[in-house]
Amino acid sequence: MTEILSYLALMAGIAMSLASLPQAYKIYKNKNSKNVSILTYAIFLIGSVIWLIYGINIKNFPIIITYGFGSVSAFFVLIGIIRYRNNNENF
Repeated sequence: MTEILSYLALMAGIAMSLASLPQAYKIYKNKNSKNVSILTYAIFLIGSVIWLIYGINIKNFPIIITYGFGSVSAFFVLIGIIRYRNNNENF
């Protein structure tokens, strides 16, 4: 039972870490980051990177995988926000 819960937790962690990708897709598709909080994604990225470093330090594969994906997802959103923040006047 514990092994099944471990796999479920890993899958849930990966899914939650990838939850930022739809936001990134919307930003890049519309070339607009209006109403997307840069502070929220900056905090999420910083927290994810800290957890990733911690996971690497303790050699914990589930933490490394989930926060690795989370860091990449948040990074894509932040880059989109910065790249398209000047396009917001057009909408």
